[in-house]
Amino acid sequence: MQYTYLGRSGLRVSRLCLGTMNFGATTSEKDAFAIMDKALEEGITFFDTANVYGGEGHRGRTEEIIGRWFALGGARRESVVLATKAYNTMGNSEDGPNDARGLSAYKIRRHLQASLKRLQTDHVELYQMHHVDRSVSWEELWGVYEALVDSGVIDYVGSSNFGARHLCYAQGAADKRNFLGLVSEQHKYSLNCRLPELELLPAAEDLGIGVICWSPLGGGLLSGSVGNPAEGSRSARLVDHLTPAERDQGQAYADLCQEIGAPPAGVALAWLLTHRAVTAPIIGPRTLDQLVSAIACLDLSLDSDVMDRLDNLFPGPGGEAPEAYAW
Repeated sequence: MQYTYLGRSGLRVSRLCLGTMNFGATTSEKDAFAIMDKALEEGITFFDTANVYGGEGHRGRTEEIIGRWFALGGARRESVVLATKAYNTMGNSEDGPNDARGLSAYKIRRHLQASLKRLQTDHVELYQMHHVDRSVSWEELWGVYEALVDSGVIDYVGSSNFGARHLCYAQGAADKRNFLGLVSEQHKYSLNCRLPELELLPAAEDLGIGVICWSPLGGGLLSGSVGNPAEGSRSARLVDHLTPAERDQGQAYADLCQEIGAPPAGVALAWLLTHRAVTAPIIGPRTLDQLVSAIACLDLSLDSDVMDRLDNLFPGPGGEAPEAYAW
């Protein structure tokens, strides 16, 4: 396994992050335990979850599964850099209108307390805002996050689904307080979603914020299944809505991967790891086989010819702003 620092922090994390969104939803608890055990055995120490994960009508179940796995002992909790999130509604009637989607000092404290209980731990290494909330001031947000860091229940703060300008606003406000601010941004980025190259990735790199990539396989479309997706799978549902040009693109990608003798999912992950701003893509295996297959991407080296061909197949925005669209 390869390791790197999370943004400009001193926290070292594995270059693959285990995503747990399927645990309790499409992956049984028994299989989730096996996946987490194997991930740790292979050196994946960075686990990502969220308080809302668990499947329809079962928000919080994923955190509960992870908590029961931690309770098995064997230094499981001590070995993991744990990240969770807050923003969405949990359906808690006790919170009334304050359970609505968004962030506030009140909600952040209460949702963190509930997450810690489900996770059977007294702290999380990385506590992330699941989405930007434009209605809340950074004075309020940094006030509560500073208090949580000072009390030892969280170590670092991360964001998710922020725009480049939101990263700048956040860090500007943190600097005024002599606070570290954000160390990570979890963002949608893949070969077939390259818009972040225009603004988000350059901003994150300049600010020392590590990018954690969600949906690195484009919802399954970069797994090589465009031509023959598994019946009932998410990728099968996506393929049904593809245009003929998108189908041709997916098939050309599968053909390229076959030509170089590398699995499509591995190529997509290896490509992400070449970007300087990327800390880790999030792999969300439903099965143990999918986990083992994803780990193999670390042994892939994409030469300049392959990188050029991938650029031709999946053209990005043309580089960073403003040169991508101006002189």
